[in-house]
Amino acid sequence: MGKRYLANLGFIAVLQSGFLWAQENRIDIIRADAPELASFGEFDIGVRTLEVVARDRIDVVDTERGGENIIYDRFLTLEIWYPANLNGQQPGGSYEAITRNPEIIAELHGRAVRDAEPDASAGLYPLVVISHGHPGNRFLLSHTAENLASKGYIVASIDHTDSTYESVQNFQSTLYNRPMDQRFVIDTLAAYSGNADFPILGLIDGENVGVVGYSMGGYGLVNNLGGGYSDDIVGSFIAPPNDLLAEHATGNPDYRGKLDSRIKAGVAVGPWGMNANFWREEDLAGIEVPTFYIAGSADTVSGYLNGTRAIYEGAVNSDRYLLTFKNAGHNAGAPIPLPVEIRDSDDQTGAGHYTDPVWDNVRMNNIMDHFVTAYFDYHLKGDEAKLEYFELVPDGADAVYSMRNGTPNADHNYWKGFGAGTAVGLTMEHLTPGE
Repeated sequence: MGKRYLANLGFIAVLQSGFLWAQENRIDIIRADAPELASFGEFDIGVRTLEVVARDRIDVVDTERGGENIIYDRFLTLEIWYPANLNGQQPGGSYEAITRNPEIIAELHGRAVRDAEPDASAGLYPLVVISHGHPGNRFLLSHTAENLASKGYIVASIDHTDSTYESVQNFQSTLYNRPMDQRFVIDTLAAYSGNADFPILGLIDGENVGVVGYSMGGYGLVNNLGGGYSDDIVGSFIAPPNDLLAEHATGNPDYRGKLDSRIKAGVAVGPWGMNANFWREEDLAGIEVPTFYIAGSADTVSGYLNGTRAIYEGAVNSDRYLLTFKNAGHNAGAPIPLPVEIRDSDDQTGAGHYTDPVWDNVRMNNIMDHFVTAYFDYHLKGDEAKLEYFELVPDGADAVYSMRNGTPNADHNYWKGFGAGTAVGLTMEHLTPGE
């Protein structure tokens, strides 16, 4: 039985069981109205947990303003998803995930098999790093992680210390460490590229890396794409002690030398910071890496006109796209659906972390994964045909769906991969370097 058959079988099982949808936290649901590339790919999926240590990092939590910087070893937990050989085993597994309410543990269900044998048949796979918000954890965007792994990517999602649901949640630590955590994980994992002694990590194509950053993950990503933080913010009350943020600021002559040229593309979902004055025009002009921005037009956390959209417009030296979910808030696209353990609890703390007042989360997940697939396939795999999925009528409500017996009529210009009416509520914009 082939891999694609098994994947389709799993898809049918999910679609046919409404009870399953209601009682389990599925991160692999593909709605009937999902765009084309939201579907899972040809590979079965494995998953493993990995602990890594960033040595000699500054301990922002215990460093006092004006005092000596305290040095410590920073431990990070990674969840690694990868193409796998299941050797006859049925796909599927579960994850124990702490929720936005740390008192509640959710059991998530997906298609990955724990510790499955890596599939080396296709050679090396591009690396995608996922960086969650504040707070969050490595499972918050697990729908994207599994989806990409099924399409021939190795995906590493980070638990950012001091920024997870159960940790200290020190915001200044997040401000300082987020860009470095992302670079450290890339550097650590890419170092194993092609090393046959490490079955999973050895399959990483360390020269082709993409990063998905949500909220504070997007804050760190924009910095790693070349958007140095404003020199004006370094000594502000919100910044970490002892001008530590200067390490990531435009005015630091060593800043750009620390950026990782292996990052070939970024996906920034509701990136935080622009609305808090972390970037000026001259800072955003330093971004040259292709970037796909995703946002809700009603985002009150990162801002839209003064937030994600302002970053998109200000990154004048990069090729970039902006997908907007009209009237969606900060949760546009990224978070998994509301866990049933919170939904069914008397304590609804954290419920809003996973929901949107207007949009269905699964639908947003499907739309995000469709475009993220196309974007990384183009930039990390060189699949030029995938660029067609971005050559769209800017406002989905203005596009014309006109088909006859499966053949497009002359006036058909609907969003590629979308069914009739399903692009309403979405806009896609594109700016090239110099615009």
